[in-house]
Amino acid sequence: FFLPSVMMMRRVVQVSVRQAKSLVVPLTRAQVVLAEPAVRLFSTSVAPSTPAFSLRQASSFSIKSLGAAPARHYAGSYPAHKVLALPALSPSMEKGTLVKWLVEVGSEIKEGNALAEVETDKAAMTWDSTESGFIAKILVPGGTKDIPIDAPLAVFVENKSDVEAFANFTFSAAPAAAPAAAPVAAAPVAAAAPVAAAAVPVAPVASGSGSSVPPVPGRRLFASPAARATAVEKNVELTSVAGTGPNGRIIKNDVIAASATVKSTPALDSVPLPTLSSASFGGAPAFTDIENSQIRKVTASRLTQSKQTIPHYYLTIDFSVDELEKIRQQLNQQSGGEFKLSINDFVIKASALALRQVPEVNSAWNETSIRRYHNVGINVAVNTDYGLFTPLIPTTDNKGLVEINKTVKELADKAKAKKLTPNDLEIGTFTISNLGMFGIKQFAAVINPPQACILAVGGLEERVVVNKAATGEHDRFKVSKFMNCTLSCDHRVVDGALGAKWLAAFRKNIENPLNMLL
Repeated sequence: FFLPSVMMMRRVVQVSVRQAKSLVVPLTRAQVVLAEPAVRLFSTSVAPSTPAFSLRQASSFSIKSLGAAPARHYAGSYPAHKVLALPALSPSMEKGTLVKWLVEVGSEIKEGNALAEVETDKAAMTWDSTESGFIAKILVPGGTKDIPIDAPLAVFVENKSDVEAFANFTFSAAPAAAPAAAPVAAAPVAAAAPVAAAAVPVAPVASGSGSSVPPVPGRRLFASPAARATAVEKNVELTSVAGTGPNGRIIKNDVIAASATVKSTPALDSVPLPTLSSASFGGAPAFTDIENSQIRKVTASRLTQSKQTIPHYYLTIDFSVDELEKIRQQLNQQSGGEFKLSINDFVIKASALALRQVPEVNSAWNETSIRRYHNVGINVAVNTDYGLFTPLIPTTDNKGLVEINKTVKELADKAKAKKLTPNDLEIGTFTISNLGMFGIKQFAAVINPPQACILAVGGLEERVVVNKAATGEHDRFKVSKFMNCTLSCDHRVVDGALGAKWLAAFRKNIENPLNMLL
């Protein structure tokens, strides 16, 4: 007997205890209430625009595997309540850091109120409540790190009079408060959209079969982002790892288990790294260790994966921006202060149009095919005190210069305020990194996987060039402004001639900016 779907509203399915022993429910996150003589399954509360459930995303688990702990919490002396679990606040999130609680025990919560600040693999964001009630118990203190999704964090009740009853409430599945405690690995879930709040968590389990699926030569590998990052970190070949996740998907624990059987490299493991001592500085402290945030860890892991698995090569070009500067100044003067276009806005627009003109570059590598995208979405690198972010400008090719300008400013402000949403951090089809404002003339950027290219934009440089419109010896030469750009390409998708073709289209758009206004 299978539950085919979970409705957006709370829906109750009742089965007898005898039937429940063999019941298998393809559900990833649920509130489970065990009470005699029936078993009730309540769907997770989600935002109205968020699908509550899909068969493709679900990993099967059985009622039998849940254990008796949740049953004791809902039966006996405790009033009716819900245990709030850590939701997936980004599509690739598998664990997070509870930075701080924004509520306390006894606080009245309204729908939409912020419960806590959570740091995910992409950004630090607030976790908002989807319904009204009171916080009866906080199970995990602020500052706890590496909490797996679906781990119980707090108890929620509808009546304030019930709060005192939970003073001594405990939940054995709650993660340890100590940051050094080993995290409990959760089954990976491909979330299509962020889940605002989850209810009683389900203990992490393996796939419905409970057995691993050995790798098959020639078949596409399915692995979670955390598994791929761990494979790069531990130098494990994913083709040799048997997956235990849903439908044989490789999860992080599979890679860790496989790495234990791989013989360590003496050059890395046996040779200690040199360190500075206090004696080198006359007894003063030689260094200070600054703890890495979750965002910086993920960024480091993905950039390492990119450089180790993507065959980079680089194409550099420079071009005049004299005409672009004239058009930009004219538009800004006519704006009446409503906007102030930057050269970067023109670079983004020119890149988006070039991706339309050379669609082969607007692609990504798959093991069995090259995926060509029909839409253009450009990620823009933004550096903050908390790490590097690459927020997305969706449908960039359909936006005008003014709209691009406003979008980039909004995304930069949100990044610096740590208010980027999962939608802002979606992966696009191309990335631009601009260091020209820092005085950098030329650099090569690391490709943002799974994209095939990234454009590195340098600063402006004045050069003396021949004046083709000269009327005599007095104006034979002129000073012209030039810009330098380097395109980093994935050689599996974009070969040299194709990369050169894209750069030619890009330069034509920059040197003839009126074409971008048509």
